[in-house]
Amino acid sequence: MSEGTTLSLDAATGTPPSILHIQVIDDLRGIITRGELAEGKRVPEAALCERLGVSRTPLREALKVLAAEGFVELRPNRGAVVVPIDSDAVAALFELKGAIEYMIGLKLPERITPAERAHIEAIQRRLVECQKRADASGYTLENHNFHAALAAGIRNDAVVQTYSTLQRKILRARLAINEDPSQLARSVDEHEGILTMLRAGAARDLAFRLEKHNRRTGEAILAQLRAKRA
Repeated sequence: MSEGTTLSLDAATGTPPSILHIQVIDDLRGIITRGELAEGKRVPEAALCERLGVSRTPLREALKVLAAEGFVELRPNRGAVVVPIDSDAVAALFELKGAIEYMIGLKLPERITPAERAHIEAIQRRLVECQKRADASGYTLENHNFHAALAAGIRNDAVVQTYSTLQRKILRARLAINEDPSQLARSVDEHEGILTMLRAGAARDLAFRLEKHNRRTGEAILAQLRAKRA
């Protein structure tokens, strides 16, 4: 840092604002995604500031980002309110994600490295172990990692960023339901089929399997969400 240059720090933490901003966004998004804040209820700013060890300013800046992502709604004189999970909105997310999955399948075989493929294979082994233990929460998180790794392998930053945003929103819906053990078993089998096509370099078959896997997963999640709301 050059002489005379100053770096402002958050009064509560002493952390540079840019780093703090990302950290608070990630922490707050995780809290909402895990369902720790009730849908339709006001975000308890004072309690969250104490929990995260930050002042009001970085928390409110994080809430603006999460409002743009659809996790909260900023209301005049009421602060931020947690947006309820809407099954129609989730259906739209899966529809868009299906198109991206197909594109990933077409591009991945020619772009993925051996190291990246080995990483995905390792995630699949962990998924199998989660399925055997009926560890639904662990499976959901590893499944998130599996698909994120597939997307990263095509080396298209615009696609990866869009896909990541969709996945974060869908993860919230996934954690709000109880995964059926039979669904976990089916998911493992579908992943094996996806990996078989990836190993073979069969781009069109891989694209088809990824899109179908996305569609069937969406149908299962939406059925449970709508049953909960009924």
